[in-house]
Amino acid sequence: MLKKLLLIVAVIFTISANAQYTTPNSGVVWSLADLLLNAPSAVSFSNGVYTLSQDLTIAEDDAIVINEDATLEIDAGVLITVAGSFTADADEITITASDTENPFEGFRFEETSTGVFRNTTITYGGGIRVITGNFTMDFCNVSYNVAGEATGSAISFSSGSPVVSNSTFMFNDLPAFSSGANQEVSALFLNNYLEGNNQLNSNRPQINMGPGGTGVLRIIGNTIIGKPELTMVGGIAAASLLGNPNAVIIDNNIIQGNRYGITVVGANSSGFIRGNIIEDNNTQNNPNLGGSGISLSASGPATMDIVASNNQFRRNLWGITLIGSARINLGNTDPEDFNEGGNIFDDNGNGGQTYALYNNTPNMVYAMNNCWFEEGELTMENVENVITHQPDIATLGLVIFNPFGCALSTPDFSIAGPVIYPNPSNGTMTVTTTLDGTATVYNISGQLVATQKLTAGDNQISVNLPSGIYILKTEGGNKSFTDKLVIE
Repeated sequence: MLKKLLLIVAVIFTISANAQYTTPNSGVVWSLADLLLNAPSAVSFSNGVYTLSQDLTIAEDDAIVINEDATLEIDAGVLITVAGSFTADADEITITASDTENPFEGFRFEETSTGVFRNTTITYGGGIRVITGNFTMDFCNVSYNVAGEATGSAISFSSGSPVVSNSTFMFNDLPAFSSGANQEVSALFLNNYLEGNNQLNSNRPQINMGPGGTGVLRIIGNTIIGKPELTMVGGIAAASLLGNPNAVIIDNNIIQGNRYGITVVGANSSGFIRGNIIEDNNTQNNPNLGGSGISLSASGPATMDIVASNNQFRRNLWGITLIGSARINLGNTDPEDFNEGGNIFDDNGNGGQTYALYNNTPNMVYAMNNCWFEEGELTMENVENVITHQPDIATLGLVIFNPFGCALSTPDFSIAGPVIYPNPSNGTMTVTTTLDGTATVYNISGQLVATQKLTAGDNQISVNLPSGIYILKTEGGNKSFTDKLVIE
């Protein structure tokens, strides 16, 4: 009799643990009130709060739309799976756990789904796993989430071009964003605030992305703040470990107090790192394991092509480190490989030695028109002392750092430089700028070949030009920026 009773209890517990509700897959578009009406066993309402007590699946032809201010509390272990569409877009929406000590399982957006979050706070869940590329988040707060449906980060991505903008990510157990090593994701992370993510202190940065693929991974205008106790947590990583294309634009971010600032890994990587403020990334305080403002690493054929300009590096264990076959352009006056430079280095070092740039590769590096330290006299000898390259170790590549100076470039970091993509292109590209102005294109002989007006935002530019290298100059608000443009 006792065995039968235990069996009955076990069956009842299993049914309860697996209880779920699936929408009818008939094209319905439901609000939370509609869901309450049609699934009273899964959703309840009391004192102005909706509570979800069972797993919810939104079928492929259906949609849930929250377009009025609401609070949705979700019971422990409950998962929302979206095969259709889920939209949370009102002035103030809160999605949180019924019991903050027992988080809900999180969200899962299937390949067929669409996800939209605006003005939404998501706390005490198991993160958001995004398999679809049709995902947008704007002006949201994602904090205090744990490992659940998303095991790599608070939001883990698998494909496409998702967008996360103007949002806050704080004190999540895992990194804020991630994607897999074999998953190509050309995400846009724009103007977000990140602080203290990866509370588990694993060896992962707050933004931990795999390859951008045939698109461009764009990390622009974010603030990424670490915590002293999170000694294993870096700032930004963009890695192509399996040889996938890895195009990146990492512009105008503030990265402070992490284990390291920015790392790009993989020989098949290219792109721009511009206008970033990278300071005090030394929490682990072990120069053998990290602490670089920027670290580039590649093995095999040296196809890496990173252009860095107008960045500020202060009080990191290393300013920039180059490893293996990594390549970087830090400033070059040659029109075919032009880069204005303008990087500022100060007080980056360890063991009593200053390391603004450590070229631990056999490749020659052009690093003209940079400010190598802010205090003291800039002389050839003094600059040589903060750069490690061929004169120090014969097997290393030479760094061409002359001319140099702190008055050669005066970047205004309140004005973001333009974002140009794709680049290379077939002649049609998008130029994203914060100011109205003009874009002018010159050939390598300095001849003007095209011009177009720009308005703040995205501008499509089409030029009918032979394949080759050109210079794109954008001007607006008494500021000008110069970028290399490649037409294929």
